[in-house]
Amino acid sequence: MFWADRIVADIERRFGKSSGRPIIVRDEKTVSGRVHVGSMRGLAIHGIVSEALADAGVSNVFKYEFNDFDPMDDIPSYLPREKYEQYLGMPLNAVPSPDASANSFAEYFAKDFREVITGAGFSPEFYWSSELYLSGAMDGVIREALLGAEAIRRIYEEVSGGHREENWLPLAVICPTCGKMSTTEATDFDGETVAVRCLENKVDWARGCGFSGRVSPFGGKAKLPWKAEWPAKWKVVGVGVEGGGKDHSTKGGSRDVASHISREVFHDEPPFDIPYEFFLVGGKKMSSSKGLGSSARDIASLVPPKIFRLALLSKDINQAINFDPDGDTIPVLYDLYDKLAESYHAGVRDDYSRLFELAHPSKKIPVKTFLPRFSQVAFIVQMPHLDLEHECSLIKGDILTDEDRIEIRERAQYAKQWLELYAPEKFKFVLQKEMSEAAKELSDVQKNALKALADFIESKETMPDGEAMHHRIHEIKTEQNITPADLFSAVYLAFLGKAYGPKAGWFLSVLDRDFVLNRLREVIG
Repeated sequence: MFWADRIVADIERRFGKSSGRPIIVRDEKTVSGRVHVGSMRGLAIHGIVSEALADAGVSNVFKYEFNDFDPMDDIPSYLPREKYEQYLGMPLNAVPSPDASANSFAEYFAKDFREVITGAGFSPEFYWSSELYLSGAMDGVIREALLGAEAIRRIYEEVSGGHREENWLPLAVICPTCGKMSTTEATDFDGETVAVRCLENKVDWARGCGFSGRVSPFGGKAKLPWKAEWPAKWKVVGVGVEGGGKDHSTKGGSRDVASHISREVFHDEPPFDIPYEFFLVGGKKMSSSKGLGSSARDIASLVPPKIFRLALLSKDINQAINFDPDGDTIPVLYDLYDKLAESYHAGVRDDYSRLFELAHPSKKIPVKTFLPRFSQVAFIVQMPHLDLEHECSLIKGDILTDEDRIEIRERAQYAKQWLELYAPEKFKFVLQKEMSEAAKELSDVQKNALKALADFIESKETMPDGEAMHHRIHEIKTEQNITPADLFSAVYLAFLGKAYGPKAGWFLSVLDRDFVLNRLREVIG
């Protein structure tokens, strides 16, 4: 069973087919800078679970929160520190946008991420965390948290080992003088106000102003700390399904603490959990606020939506995704897509066909088309003497359809971009105009094999096709008693100056016959 359908079956066992109202599926992201692509893992998991619930006839709504009410606790490396240092400790919605295109810092970066989300074919209901606070929707749970502060302190200590002083309140008040919340300390809730001090040295990355007085914590003047805020939002939004990264779901982690607070303080059952592994880039986890890693836009722009979604959905939630644009991730994803397409259009219906369906936004499956390997396309676009569509027609063995041409042109566009920005050397080829130095060092065994190949080509009036070349090369391997590595490296060194390359038979068959013969004779000596 495909992982999303398995999760839906578990959700149905908990809630039933119909709970009387739509199940709320929720995810969120604090917008502290360019959103790294790792955040797309949670978005995609929740989005696909929502789609799978709908497929199963379970009414649901997918909500996505842009958290713009957390404090700015660091300045991304790509922004001027001298401009933003004064805003450290303030809510993100109060920090100015890098330019006039948005009303706040959070809105500026959220707009960019939202475009990536919708471009990948996901369509949640978006909302802002500041709306929850400023509208008063959070006032009730803030009151419950303050009245239950003793229980929250106990839960922190018992569940996660985090000690809080006896007068500590689960609250970050926005200082009415300097506007910072990271520098304040709240005590003594009297039912309507709390005593607040804005401390100069509470944190080492922001300075308080010294304010002291009583402040109302309601109407957007304060916020709950993360481990208390998470279950508070579950209750306010009415969340039925919400997962989180594996770091949250460990024993004593934030999910464990939040679940206890949900039950014991807010008297609300925690939502169905979906703990999942990370989305890594080059094997590394990333941070938005520190400006580390690859942004969602950077990675999403490397491939079309169907391939991006395939990257996000192809592995079960308990498996990490490692997207390495500097490696062979993109060619491998295309090969997987082609394999799934072949099986799907052959009429096979299984977990892989389900993955193929969901990889397409709105399950808009394209008609069956010819799909040349991405690595082949990447090679052809580097060969100025080759016409891509003509070569693809030869590989297909038939005339290209309009749909074929659209797919081929799209692959060429992304192949050129990948080659320019990320592709490793093993995918980059230049047809050598002159014989390379490495080709001059071939062994006698290798030269004899190339001579046999030259004799074969010369015996034909026209250049043999790829299949004939492939067959003859393998005959030469046996006849000359040469290892495959020595034979193929000799071919590639002669023409590309590298010991590796694309399928040798096809590669040689698309070159000019006189050029091939002249080069082989030159190398043989």
